[in-house]
Amino acid sequence: METQNRYENLARQVSAIGAVKRGVARVLPAECQGASAAVLALLHHHGDMRMSRLAELMAVDLSVCSRHAAHTVEHGWVERLPDPGDRRSRILRLTASGRDMLDELNERVTQTFARTLAEWSDDDVELLTTLLARLRDSFGDCRAPHA
Repeated sequence: METQNRYENLARQVSAIGAVKRGVARVLPAECQGASAAVLALLHHHGDMRMSRLAELMAVDLSVCSRHAAHTVEHGWVERLPDPGDRRSRILRLTASGRDMLDELNERVTQTFARTLAEWSDDDVELLTTLLARLRDSFGDCRAPHA
């Protein structure tokens, strides 16, 4: 296969990942879709943080991040606490209810992949996981400004 065609085919397949993301989104609870799930996952993975750090990790504008965080606070999944280093700022913290919701999200997504990929071998699932991680790593920090 010629190099140009190889990368054109790759581009088509990566574009088609949107269908996978939409399939996964369909199994999430209506009240906790993608952005809210991302807020919960990032707080779980990185711990308590300021809104500015969350916006950076989500690669979105602070105002967009603020709306997503507000949704999680309204549902009791995240709490806003005074920042001990700067009382004017707030720290976001995952609550027990947020951890429960994250467990539910993980269970739903895991079960969806298990059903959808039931006919795949363990080796194929592991290879896909490895290659997707490698692809993501190859792109580096997607939040870096464009040249």
